[in-house]
Formats: sequence, structure tokens, C-alpha cells
Amino acid sequence: MNKIALFAIIAFTASSISTTAQKLNKKQMKKVLFVLTSHDKLGDTGEKTGFWTEEFAVPYYTLIDQGYIVEIASPLGGQPPIDPKSNDPSAATEDTKRFDADLALQEKLKHTHKITDVNQKDFDAVFYPGGHGPMWDLAVDQNSIALIESFYNHKKPVSFVCHAPAALKNVKIDGSYLVKDKKVTGFSNTEEEGVGLTKVVPFLLEDALKANGGEYSKGADWAPYAVEDGLLITGQNPASSKLVAEKLMAQLKK
Repeated sequence: MNKIALFAIIAFTASSISTTAQKLNKKQMKKVLFVLTSHDKLGDTGEKTGFWTEEFAVPYYTLIDQGYIVEIASPLGGQPPIDPKSNDPSAATEDTKRFDADLALQEKLKHTHKITDVNQKDFDAVFYPGGHGPMWDLAVDQNSIALIESFYNHKKPVSFVCHAPAALKNVKIDGSYLVKDKKVTGFSNTEEEGVGLTKVVPFLLEDALKANGGEYSKGADWAPYAVEDGLLITGQNPASSKLVAEKLMAQLKK
């Protein structure tokens, strides 16, 4: 065999190995769907609400920094509202500062998919960031409810932080509330009192989870706390965002 032929074979083999490796790597990359609120009115206060930046940014960067692919959806599609209070300097973290400078992600947020245009079969898990917005729309959105049920019925993790467990309020599996007899947490009554919104929100999340049979527990107000019960992962407050993301990644690595 002459040298030219040998080099051609080597080059072809190397190219084939590289292409195969890329395909395998792409196949092994896990995809997570983030679902954000489209609701921007804080009851009848005249103030704005939406999703809480920290609860989106922390899990988002935690996941993508580990090679996960994240797509974003919302009930109305397009730009989801950001709670203006979450942009206050007092609420800033390293991840929210990264978000503020991340023009590519902000552009991506302007073009979120509609929930009706996504399918659980294209993802390995779903994550719901909080903020007060979900209390109004995701708690009753039939498309969101069906999406969560589909993920859960297909043995895929469903995860929520802070007020986002409100999206579980009307989710049922085999006729029973998904949270029934399961360990669950979410924004506590005392934390809602702390922000002065117990008379503004349509319901108290802690009470709703308990009413649906959830085994609710909480940590100290504003401290990181998250619980896991099978495929269901919930976090109590903004500070719990990273814990929820880490528990989700642990499930996806199984």
C-alpha cells in the first residue's frame, strides 16, 4: 500500500471516529424544559409581577454549565414578565449579575415557546421557576397541567421552586392530586406574611399543598430548603434554587 492511500485511510478513519463521537455526545446531552409564567399583574395592587430572576438564572446556569440543554416555554410564548423587585440590587447574586450581562439569554427569553408547541417526548425533565406570577396563570393553565402530568406519567422528573409549586395545584395522576402523600415544600405562609402579600395572592401555597394531601415541610424562612419524593422535586424559596437544580441533575444522571 502506498503512502497516499495509507494517509487517506487514516484520515477517513479519524473523521469517522470524530463524527461518531459527536453524534454520541449529542445523543447523551440531556434536555430540560423551563416553564415560565406569562402573568404580570400582582392582583389588584396595580403593581407588576412575573418570574423571579434568581429562580430562573441560578438553575439555568447550574444546568448549562454542566452541559445540559435548556429550552424555555411559557403560556403565551414570547417575552415572559420579570418581577421588577427581583432586579433590585438587594436581590442580586452572581448568577443574576451574569444574567444581566447575558445578551444571548435575554434574546432567547424574548422568544420562549408556547406551552402548546412543546412536547415532553423532546425533553428529559421539566423545571418551573417561581415568582408570584405562577399563582395566577400556571396554577390553572390546562396546557401546563397536562404537560406536568405527561412528564410524570413518562417517568421524567418534575421540579419547582418557591411559588412555582402553585403549578401543581390542579395536577392529578390517576385521579388523585400528584402531591398527595408526597413530601413537598414551597413558599411558606410565614414568608408570604414577610413580603406582605397574604391578602393579595389568590391562595396561600403552603395551605394549597396541604389541602391536596401533600406532606408539606419547610426550613427556616429565606434559607435554602428542598425536598425530593420520587420524580417530584420542590424548593421553598429563591435561596433554594440551586438545591433544586442539583437534585434534578442527580436524577438525570441515574
